[in-house]
Amino acid sequence: MLQNIPLYDICSLSDINQDDILISSFAPYLDTHKNLFATHRHTFYHLVLFTAGAGTHTIDFESFVVKPGQIYFMIPGQVHSWGFEGVTDGYIINFSTSFIQSFLLQHGYLDNFSFFSGNLADAVINLPAETYAAIKPLFENILTEVTNPGTSAADMIRLLMLQIFIRVNRVTAISAVNNNSSYNQTLLKNFKNLIEHHYTDIRLPKDYAAMLYITPNHLNAVCKDMMGIPAGEMIRNRVMLEAKRMLTNPQLSISEISLKLNFSDNSYFTKFFKKLEDTTPEEFRKKLLYDHGKQQL
Repeated sequence: MLQNIPLYDICSLSDINQDDILISSFAPYLDTHKNLFATHRHTFYHLVLFTAGAGTHTIDFESFVVKPGQIYFMIPGQVHSWGFEGVTDGYIINFSTSFIQSFLLQHGYLDNFSFFSGNLADAVINLPAETYAAIKPLFENILTEVTNPGTSAADMIRLLMLQIFIRVNRVTAISAVNNNSSYNQTLLKNFKNLIEHHYTDIRLPKDYAAMLYITPNHLNAVCKDMMGIPAGEMIRNRVMLEAKRMLTNPQLSISEISLKLNFSDNSYFTKFFKKLEDTTPEEFRKKLLYDHGKQQL
């Protein structure tokens, strides 16, 4: 029988019944959770800093080469697998939204960081040497708070995590300032947020442009300038990503996925999928589950 792609919460990965935070050196974490090499999903935020290793890791069906000094960030719901070569080590932090939010007055604080947007171009970062040298001790200090907690250890962990986020964000923010105007950057971010909330029910760029109080031509120009693709393609790509995620669940029929994504009928959904992916949803699912079965062997 085909098995569903696993969905893990923090509690299922921790032996101390902790559902808000899990912090570890990466090598022992891998040794304990060998099942995580195969395709799986998270209900939590997840970040890893590699200090050693090679091979690949895959996020939302896009593969990345593992490099020491690389940090990656994932948000809940993304599909993930690992294909490491040799000894891989570093640091891992899994945390819930509430773990950080309980410490902050500003709601949605994590949305300020582009690497928590779900956009893979922002989520996998090869750190400059000076930034890597600055944040590696922060991870070590977090581990110290876990293994030998002092007074207000949880708050110290939160402070150290925020330092990591801010230091990494400074690297990505400098790149953004150097390449784009702040106005267009904000406009693109708002467009992405609108897509995230409306991709199942709003498909036309002109409708998003109206919500942003700009013309469709302006929106298209910004997307082409900053992303290299038109606005309509950004919308279609988000629909396609969700279709792929849903196809990891064999208990959902193609018709059910088509309905959830608001297609008028199954035939239209299949044509849409094949045009973008050059394969049918059924063929994509068959290959995905076959690859997942090989990973488990």
